[in-house]
Amino acid sequence: MSGEGAPEIVIAFSTAPDAATAERIARALVEEGLIACANLVPGLTSVYRWEGQVHADPEVLLLIKTRRENVARLKERLPELHPYQVPELVVAPVEDGLAPYCRWVMDETRP
Repeated sequence: MSGEGAPEIVIAFSTAPDAATAERIARALVEEGLIACANLVPGLTSVYRWEGQVHADPEVLLLIKTRRENVARLKERLPELHPYQVPELVVAPVEDGLAPYCRWVMDETRP
């Protein structure tokens, strides 16, 4: 049986330069009811090209859980909170999940 509300939930991925910044962003988004939670995963190294040069920098990954209908607001709000000129934000659908967890995500977020 699929999780009730699972198709209405998405996981968004973003990165931050350090744990303090990642937590500040996550706390603001949770307090605003825009997301249910964000997992902060330290220890990443991102390798990327920026302004013609290849960089390798430590980052913290944010795994952000919210409802699909909040993505447009998240795309507006994240850049306001983020120090990067172009913050990462990619969104993936949740196909299935534990029904009580899916209900919790929906209950903790406001459309």
